[in-house]
Amino acid sequence: MTDRAPPDLRVILRIDFPETERLGRGKMMLLEKIRETGSISAAGRAMDMSYRRAWLLVDAMNRMFASPVVESQRGGKQGGGAAITAFGETLLARFRAMEQKARDALAPDLEWLEANRARDAKDKG
Repeated sequence: MTDRAPPDLRVILRIDFPETERLGRGKMMLLEKIRETGSISAAGRAMDMSYRRAWLLVDAMNRMFASPVVESQRGGKQGGGAAITAFGETLLARFRAMEQKARDALAPDLEWLEANRARDAKDKG
């Protein structure tokens, strides 16, 4: 796998589903944070979002697919928790692989774009 694209230019993958659902890097980052923390609320905090927002994103992902992406446990003595399901792990791995394929496929075009950008455009953003 190559990452030849200039660091200033990047490809961001987002998949639009019918009915306005979307799957992109934000939801994938949330899954990674849930895996790390074992908690939807801690994952949301790590991403600077409210528990409600994180929960809504998890709920949207769980409704997008025939199998759940994240399973949560209600409170108790140790409090609740959340875990990515086996399907969620596969989804995350496949999405990351799709991102890499897109970067690899578009690297020459991004290099061309970078080489042909106006020099002052780099400073302006």
